[in-house]
Amino acid sequence: MPKRGYHHGNLKQALVEAALALIERKGPSGFTVAEAAKSAGVTPAAVYRHFDGRESLIAECALQGHRIFGDLMEHAYANGQPTALSAFESTGRAYLAFARKFPGHYMAMFESGLSVHANSDLAMAAERSKGVLERAAVALSEHIPEDKRPPASMFSSHIWAMSHGVVELFARGTPGAKAPFPPEDLLEAGIGIYLRGLGLIEPDA
Repeated sequence: MPKRGYHHGNLKQALVEAALALIERKGPSGFTVAEAAKSAGVTPAAVYRHFDGRESLIAECALQGHRIFGDLMEHAYANGQPTALSAFESTGRAYLAFARKFPGHYMAMFESGLSVHANSDLAMAAERSKGVLERAAVALSEHIPEDKRPPASMFSSHIWAMSHGVVELFARGTPGAKAPFPPEDLLEAGIGIYLRGLGLIEPDA
C-alpha cells in the first residue's frame, strides 16, 4: 500500500489523519508524535510546525470531530421533526451513527481524557453539539407547567450518558458483536422508559 504523506502544504491535515488512524488502532494514549510523523511521511520535528505535542494534535482531532458531530446533530434534529419526541430520538441515533462512522474522532473527543476547555475553539464546538440536545429537550418539555418541568439540561445529560453507554457497550468494537438487540433499539427503548418516568411522554396504551 502506498505510503500516505502530505503534499501541497497540507501538513497539518496529514498529521491529523495520521493521528486519527493511530487512535483507531491503538487508542488516544497508544501512539507517539514520532509515529504520527512517520505515518504522515515527515520527520518528528515537522510536527512542531503546527502542534505543541501529542495533546495538541489530539485536541485538533477532537475539534474536527466535534464540528462533524455538531453538523450531524443539527441535521438529525431538523430531520427528526415535526414532533419533539422524534427530533429528540433522532439526536440519540445520530450519536450512535457518529461513533460508528468516525471512531478516531469519537475516541479523541470522549476517551482521550482531554478537557473540552483545552482551547476556546474546542469548547465552542463541544458546546454546539450539547446545545442541540438541550434544545430538543426544551421542546420536549414545553407542554409541562414550568414549575413542574424537569431541567432540560439534566435530562438531556442523562440521555447523552445513556447514548454513550450504548455506544461503549454495544456499538463499537468486540462487545458490539454480543449485543442482545440492535443498539438503536436499545437506545430508543431506554429513552422511552426514561422519558415516561419523568412524565415527558404519555405511557403506552
